[in-house]
Amino acid sequence: MAKQSPAKIKKLAAEAKRAGAAHRAEKKANRESAVTNNSEVLDAYAAVDGPWRELGLAAPARRALIDDGLFQLSDLRKVSLAAIKELHGMGPNAVRVLVAEMKKADLSFRK
Repeated sequence: MAKQSPAKIKKLAAEAKRAGAAHRAEKKANRESAVTNNSEVLDAYAAVDGPWRELGLAAPARRALIDDGLFQLSDLRKVSLAAIKELHGMGPNAVRVLVAEMKKADLSFRK
């Protein structure tokens, strides 16, 4: 194989740098779109978690309730307390808040 000229080496190096820069830009765009998609999901939760936010529940507990189809306090009558405790994101503080609010509203969990 013949030795490449300095101009050819310089040209190949420039092409490699451009290809690397394009690859990095593509990766950055993909990361930014993932962040945008994540914020769109969080905006969707924010649109329906108003009643839970008013009670002072933490975000993981609010998302767990919404994912389970529970959008307001009266929906909790459909499920048992044990089922609520097993939801991922439902901590002891969230359970205490829900039990207290259910008592205030004179509602009970399913047996």
